[in-house]
Amino acid sequence: MVKHLQVDREEKYEIVEKWFLKDLEMIDGKEADTDNPYFDMHFHKVYNLEAYSCASKYTFARTLNKLNETYLKKDLKIVNFDDTYLNDDSIWSSNNRDCLVLMRICFYASNLLCLSLCPLS
Repeated sequence: MVKHLQVDREEKYEIVEKWFLKDLEMIDGKEADTDNPYFDMHFHKVYNLEAYSCASKYTFARTLNKLNETYLKKDLKIVNFDDTYLNDDSIWSSNNRDCLVLMRICFYASNLLCLSLCPLS
């Protein structure tokens, strides 16, 4: 866990706490249907955390999940996250996953445009 400090015009980051991935039991996104940066990490105790944004929360969860799959291969519970944005094999995944919501909106908008231009028989 990193604490952000701003002293005068200088920004600093201080490591407050460290954990091992093998000790992580669960990540709880709290609410999958709302755009919030808050989540809980369950170790031997529960830590309430806040990401910089909802997109960074999902990026963090994807990264932990990928690290777990690559190195530990244990059953890591990720709850209260939208699965569409967590899986790499999703239709919405891209190299820059922070714009997934915008891509989804554009996809639906283009479909609506195409449908509105189709003549009715």
